[in-house]
Amino acid sequence: MPEVAAGPASEITRKILILRGQRVLLDSDLAALYGTTTSRLNAAVKRNARRFPADFVLQLNQQEFGHLMSQFATSRTGWGGRRQLPHAFTEHGAIMAAAVLNSPRAVEMSVYVVRAFVRLRELVASSANLTRKLDALERSVAALDAGTRQRFDEVYAAIRALMAPPAGKRRPIGFTADLDE
Repeated sequence: MPEVAAGPASEITRKILILRGQRVLLDSDLAALYGTTTSRLNAAVKRNARRFPADFVLQLNQQEFGHLMSQFATSRTGWGGRRQLPHAFTEHGAIMAAAVLNSPRAVEMSVYVVRAFVRLRELVASSANLTRKLDALERSVAALDAGTRQRFDEVYAAIRALMAPPAGKRRPIGFTADLDE
């Protein structure tokens, strides 16, 4: 199988949202990717309800939908005058939707959808790993810094002592006879 460019997967990754702690694609975005209408996609899901358990597809509640509309600053007309609340598909739900639609475009685009979800997982994992490494580095620098400062203070004191001229013999004030000389 030839290697596919990351372009479409990157565009899909931008459309993935976090809803109820899960990464999802909205039905309108998924329908556009699969080359069908949102109503046709939702009708196919409804006809095949047994293939879509609760962890494959979620229906937004009114509060979530309101938040989504305000987040994207669009009016109700921007959502096509929807009569029903949108559905949100998890990675598995998006794959199942492609299987249910069974169109060549849906099958082709499902590969990109899977790659987008995988890429997002990798980004989250690398971000978490980077955060752990940065925290460890900050802790080691903080610990090293206190010890390093103490050592540098000792080195500075030794250097200053070496730089100071040697204390010579002081002669007492007044006339004295130098018997040692």
